[in-house]
Amino acid sequence: QVQLVESGGGLVQAGGSLRLSCASSGSTQSILGMGWYRQVPGKQRELVATMNNDGIKNYLGSVKGRFTISRDNAKNTVDLQMNSLKPEDTAVYYCYTWTVLIPSTYWGRGAQVTVSS
Repeated sequence: QVQLVESGGGLVQAGGSLRLSCASSGSTQSILGMGWYRQVPGKQRELVATMNNDGIKNYLGSVKGRFTISRDNAKNTVDLQMNSLKPEDTAVYYCYTWTVLIPSTYWGRGAQVTVSS
């Protein structure tokens, strides 16, 4: 199994920046990629950004150019730098990893990001 713990997040005004970090532990050698999802109450969880072990990144269209995902493979961490934040970015952000294990996916508990207008 893999355990994920998020840190960062909080309250920021529109146009501001926040950084989310996620530390993994457990069977980290099984990780194929890591990333971030977000969820607003009453809506489905949506992919924000992912990065696989080959360094290939994938972003939600609405965050391209504003958010940057990065990983430190030696430390088994993944960060999400969020710039030019908008009120519609308000959500709970979940760290996520996919692995070769069964079950193959693992989630953190989530970190609240609130952007005020």
